Amino acid sequence: MGEKSFVFIGFMGAGKTTIGKLVAKKLGSNFVDIDEEIEKQYQMPITQIFNKIGEKAFRDREKSLITSLAEHKQQILSVGGGAFLQDEVRNVCLSSCIVIYLNLSWESWKQRLSLLIESRPLLQGKSLDEMEELFNKRQEIYNSNHHYKIETDNLDIEEIADSIVEMLKLVG
Repeated sequence: MGEKSFVFIGFMGAGKTTIGKLVAKKLGSNFVDIDEEIEKQYQMPITQIFNKIGEKAFRDREKSLITSLAEHKQQILSVGGGAFLQDEVRNVCLSSCIVIYLNLSWESWKQRLSLLIESRPLLQGKSLDEMEELFNKRQEIYNSNHHYKIETDNLDIEEIADSIVEMLKLVG
């Protein structure tokens, strides 16, 4: 599968962790969810990290973890929805890894909102219009900073994972 690691990007709730785990299993690769690693390090969920320690401390830890893991070979990484907003994270991922953007439409994302709202600090207290604005801003960054884009609307996780594995076999 080549020497590079693969990084899944996309808006929160796009399926980066679920699909990343499945792709890693199919490829026999190690999977790392950056958010889960940070939660383990702080021994608390991200919402508490944001509330008690602050977003800046979270983003600093996120950047340091991603930049160190991006140098490893043949791993599957899932980065949080906001990680790719940081220039340093984006640059190291694009230069050291293969970046796969999981694109989900606004309409499909809204259907997942009830599953996301409690665990995502950036959504709490926001109106649907504010969420859509955040969604669109981030989509702009993801759209112009990836190696491969996968449209996920109306596909189940097996279909998405299989298409990614096939694609990676062709490029690897």
